[in-house]
Amino acid sequence: MNKKSKYLFLGLILFFTVFTVIGEVSATCNIIVITDPSGTDPNGVAAGSMSFAKNMFQSSFLMSKNQQFAVLSGGEGNSSDRVKAIGECVAALQNGASPSDAASVASSFNGIRLVVGGPNIGAAIGGSFDAYVVEEQDDGTITITGYSTTSGGLAVLPAGHKGAIIHLRNSEGNPLSGTADSVRYQTAVNMAKMIRDGYPATRILGEAMREVATDSGEQYGGGGVNLVSRVSTGDMFTPTAMNDTGYPMSENYTKTCPTCGWSVGFPEAENYQVCPIDGSQLKTTNACDALINAITVTSNTTSVSTYGSDRAGLSSTTEAIVQASVNKYGYNPDKIAGSINKGIHNGLLMGVNYVEPKDISVKENSHAVGVYYEPLADGRTSPPWNLPINSFILTIIGTIQTAIGIVLVLLVVFRSRLLENFQQR
Repeated sequence: MNKKSKYLFLGLILFFTVFTVIGEVSATCNIIVITDPSGTDPNGVAAGSMSFAKNMFQSSFLMSKNQQFAVLSGGEGNSSDRVKAIGECVAALQNGASPSDAASVASSFNGIRLVVGGPNIGAAIGGSFDAYVVEEQDDGTITITGYSTTSGGLAVLPAGHKGAIIHLRNSEGNPLSGTADSVRYQTAVNMAKMIRDGYPATRILGEAMREVATDSGEQYGGGGVNLVSRVSTGDMFTPTAMNDTGYPMSENYTKTCPTCGWSVGFPEAENYQVCPIDGSQLKTTNACDALINAITVTSNTTSVSTYGSDRAGLSSTTEAIVQASVNKYGYNPDKIAGSINKGIHNGLLMGVNYVEPKDISVKENSHAVGVYYEPLADGRTSPPWNLPINSFILTIIGTIQTAIGIVLVLLVVFRSRLLENFQQR
């Protein structure tokens, strides 16, 4: 194990040990799609996970940005075994193992499943699974092959071939229990049709997750990744707290202003029909459409990175604001900073200070923007007001008001004695 792999492995062990203590983390739906095995198409390889179960954090759809592989995980085994399996799988991939060898790690652990893949290397699923492998053969025909095993299984989508792997089982307590077999097959058929018709992997992943979420009830994020362009949904759909479910992928996700980038999530979005900033009609986006939009790269897509704060929702909201600003004004740091500061002023972005143009890094040739935030101290959610009055004057006024208040309190407390003394005089 090289140095980088060792650090990644130790980091995974530390990260997932938290989940081992707090609760189970187990995806019941894993999907990987490859529509361009060469890795040339920026949207040619995508993968994602979701479940009816709780705790669907990013551990269930890991991605290596450096080596462009994904590790999806799940199963009915215990969390500590899953942690070990993921760590060994990632270490194997870091050391050059094939997807089939890396996925086979799951067979050493009872009830664990691993789905592994990426551009140029193909994909594989190992361990305990019920899956279909969709594969385009050399003659252009597309086959759909089913696999079912409780342990020690392995199914492979060879490198150089278009195709997909979908695993689906119903979680305990899912009211749509018993639908997994039929939904798994029908989703595999529909993915095969979309591969045949030339859709990109990111679109196919989103549509497959929509079908699974709606028809099987295994609907909570989770999330997805674009392995070629190294884009992830991050915490968009994952749970906001431990031992909770993620966002339902079968429901609407946000309403967004196409003009200024203002957005609001559901269920609060039910209260808005127009943008409160500029009055524009808001656009409603379903969760699976939001996933597709988040991981699909186009000529008009701006890659936005945020630094300085990991506050929940900050990255995705910044991305929407920057994209709207770029669409309207181009790659202008002053305009981008102004749009962001407008979002901070309106309470759309919280926990960070106002930015300046020097805090905006623009790389127009690569359609990339970096935003460097300064988090606010003492848990503040918004910056102090920039009033046209000196703060020293406000302090004096406050002191005077305090003194007057104390005098009034004393007058109330001692009013009887004061009245008696006045009457005697």
